[in-house]
Amino acid sequence: MSEDKTVTRRNFLYITTGSFFAAGSAAVVWPFVHQMNPDASVKALASTEVDLTPILPGQSITVLWRGKPVFIRRRTSEEIAEAKKVSLTELPDPEVDEDRVKNPEWLIMVGICTHLGCIPLGQKGEYNGWFCPCHGSHYDTSGRIRKGPAPKNLEIPQYVFLDDNTVKIG
Repeated sequence: MSEDKTVTRRNFLYITTGSFFAAGSAAVVWPFVHQMNPDASVKALASTEVDLTPILPGQSITVLWRGKPVFIRRRTSEEIAEAKKVSLTELPDPEVDEDRVKNPEWLIMVGICTHLGCIPLGQKGEYNGWFCPCHGSHYDTSGRIRKGPAPKNLEIPQYVFLDDNTVKIG
């Protein structure tokens, strides 16, 4: 019987020692794991809010998000109609206009050419959208590639309308 108590006492000591070792290891490892988290400046760039009230129909602004230019265009009814009437068979990267916008009046997209990363010029080119002068890519009023070497449409970032006049990108 005394042997059973020794075994029980020994098991208790093993479990206690192992628990202290695990807690000590976690206390030593935690600072190394925590230092891999992004710092406050990176977290601050994760999203940006933009006031849309000063933008009139037909105007565009460019804001920075994660170090990238983001084009925000308040499209006119003519531009919306032009974007909707394009046949998908005409597009190298087919995408319906309704899938690219949450509100037809507002087009929000990353302003980096999908060919080699240049920044396209707004309201230029053959389709009255964006034109990349570096290699000749033409984008339409929905930011879709229409002509040139770019393989994809301009990227649409994640965004949400907080109210009628404010959008949060990211």
